[in-house]
Amino acid sequence: MKHTIDYKERVEMVRAMDLIARNINDENVFDYWLVCGVADGDITENTTDKDLKCYCDDNSFRDLMDCFLVCMKNAYKSGGLYCDHVVTKEG
Repeated sequence: MKHTIDYKERVEMVRAMDLIARNINDENVFDYWLVCGVADGDITENTTDKDLKCYCDDNSFRDLMDCFLVCMKNAYKSGGLYCDHVVTKEG
């Protein structure tokens, strides 16, 4: 049985991970996201779901999720997350 990719669900996850990663309160951790996750400028207000399909094949999506988890682990240990003048408690 062949696995079919649910691009819509994966694209939503890519957008969500990028949104959260952009609130990392440590520039070095965020830079890791830009290099190993979603490159700066790949998601803008004009980005379509089709534009993000390159992140959604099994291997790319798995690598992206792994990168996100590394970023979250490192963000927790360092600067936490920052959003609307609120900073999480640093790890």
